[in-house]
Amino acid sequence: MKKLVLLALCLTVYVGIAQTPQDVSNQPTLIKNQNNLSQETIKGMVLRVQEQVTQLANAFDEKQYDWRPSEGVRSVRESILHIAVANYFLASKLGHPAPENVDFMTMEQKITGKENVLAALKASNDFIADVISKEPTQTLAEEVDFGFAKFNRLAGLLVILEHAGEHKGQLIAYARSNGVTPPWSLQ
Repeated sequence: MKKLVLLALCLTVYVGIAQTPQDVSNQPTLIKNQNNLSQETIKGMVLRVQEQVTQLANAFDEKQYDWRPSEGVRSVRESILHIAVANYFLASKLGHPAPENVDFMTMEQKITGKENVLAALKASNDFIADVISKEPTQTLAEEVDFGFAKFNRLAGLLVILEHAGEHKGQLIAYARSNGVTPPWSLQ
């Protein structure tokens, strides 16, 4: 099972890097410490996706933050904040409560204005990167109930990566629909 998880991680890293133009200033650091290999590798990939989400969030103008593809679907602003909410929610399920000043259950509804959205996204990105680093290797096999499914802690860390990647794709579609080019594809 460990070999299968390691193979899946390696494939994820390889496919992600192979399909994205390279900006060497933003590459995940090669991890040499075998004790935290899984956590630091996942954190590096999460940081990479977060950077691209942040670039997209900056590329939209303030008026485009209210754009949505149709009624009942998240707007650009709500989609960005949804990533922040999920960072706090998933961390809380892993036993890492959100900071006291963060009410992640109301963020999508209450936070408005591009600068406020970007600040909330940054705070949640910093928080989740720290959470991933704190996950002890010896507990990665423990089961956690996330409410929507039960996973081991390692799979929970991968859910954080997958969720951010899923909504990065959504934001790419939103950007293209609004004439916004993802900044990394301009390089």
